[in-house]
Amino acid sequence: MADTASTKTSEPTGASGGESAGQALSRRSTGAAELQESRGVTTIQDSVVAKIAGLAAREVAGVVSLGGATASAIGGVMGRLRGSEHSTAGVGVEVGERQAAIDIALKVEYPARLHEVASSVRENVIDRIETMTGLEVVEVNVAVLDLSFPGDEEEDAGSQRVE
Repeated sequence: MADTASTKTSEPTGASGGESAGQALSRRSTGAAELQESRGVTTIQDSVVAKIAGLAAREVAGVVSLGGATASAIGGVMGRLRGSEHSTAGVGVEVGERQAAIDIALKVEYPARLHEVASSVRENVIDRIETMTGLEVVEVNVAVLDLSFPGDEEEDAGSQRVE
């Protein structure tokens, strides 16, 4: 996974027959999942799914940031411009008709148990996306790219100071 955000679209997945009350998810070429009901259509852009995944990952204790070093640097600048909670750096999504697959790259604080943080991220991302969008999340791949040690932020801030 690259350090920058990637939103990938895939061909629609096959129909699964378990539709309820006239609901059906369909895929358009616009990069959005579409929930069709008897009284209208709700369209969910892939970028929205990526933002939900990013926010859900950041909610987990032990997660310092998303993405690698390059994404963190770019995310810091973008965060000052529009708020870091809107960043999708380190998050990739593939959304089909009814399903989504998510890739998340993150930095974890030391000495967190990496496998537990990854598992918690996976569970929280699945819960948030399925609850908020109605899509079935078929997989969440978590890549731990870096560790953050106590004092890292202080050293980084000090090295950027101009005297």
